[in-house]
Amino acid sequence: MLLSLIVPCYNEQEALPLFYRETTKVLSSMDCDYELLLINDGSKDDTFAVMKELADADPRVLYFSFSRNFGKESAMYAGFCNARGDYIAVMDADLQDPPSLLPKMVKILQSGEYDSVATRRADRTGEPPVRSWFARKFYSLINRISDADIVDGARDFRLMSKDMKDAILSMSEYNRFSKGIFGWVGFRTYWLPFENVERIAGETKWSFWKLFNYAIDGIISFSQAPLSIASWFGITMTGLSFLFLLFIVIRKLLFGDPVAGWASTICVIVFIGGLQLFCLGIIGQYLAKTYMEVKNRPHYIISDTNADHAQKIR
Repeated sequence: MLLSLIVPCYNEQEALPLFYRETTKVLSSMDCDYELLLINDGSKDDTFAVMKELADADPRVLYFSFSRNFGKESAMYAGFCNARGDYIAVMDADLQDPPSLLPKMVKILQSGEYDSVATRRADRTGEPPVRSWFARKFYSLINRISDADIVDGARDFRLMSKDMKDAILSMSEYNRFSKGIFGWVGFRTYWLPFENVERIAGETKWSFWKLFNYAIDGIISFSQAPLSIASWFGITMTGLSFLFLLFIVIRKLLFGDPVAGWASTICVIVFIGGLQLFCLGIIGQYLAKTYMEVKNRPHYIISDTNADHAQKIR
């Protein structure tokens, strides 16, 4: 059995050696062969140099360096494209995904009852309360308005069968939201909870606004609810406008009372104008995603690798 570990890296020069040491310690105790796929996502520090040093010392380490920063989603996709294992895992290099869980995850898959083992944080210790609140609301919202099954606290850290990996690769859209893709393809998934772990080194690359934009991307990628909301706004405002117009005509005919007050008129105009721009913004988001898809640009470009089988552009 061959186990492939996909590790996206962006400015992880401090964490990567620690990750390699801890992970290989666990893997060497397991009865399987393995390969480490280290994806350098356009790092600006010495992450790539560290990767090359590890690869020179260990032939089971394969590095793939992007020509620029394409994002974590592209890094994971590149890993899936180049992974050759019977089982494939995605892990972060900061050790927030405990390598000690790997033996248990492999054992669960080998039982044959499940196609993937996904991890979820049992708590959010160390996370700012505001971020935790928004995260919980996001998971609740996206599960209501889409067919993507995403568990609260879900991590990208999961082990899956080759069949599930192939299903994920068949979804080749440019705008990727892996948490949604994992849920959308289905397969039998075992959820493994674990206590939240702090980063071993370095700083998080996910600010609040990056996470917010990522959440918006996920909603747009897996739900048409925002478009439906915009449509209902239009229908509702049209109906109210007709009723107001009818009220004004009847009032004029019965009482001869002209409608006075420019202030209220301006308020209504501004409100309607803001609502229109809001709806246009929703439509614009979907059009922008469609525009990126139809251009059919590659998800990533690999500028350097030590893997002979690497798919350098896809």
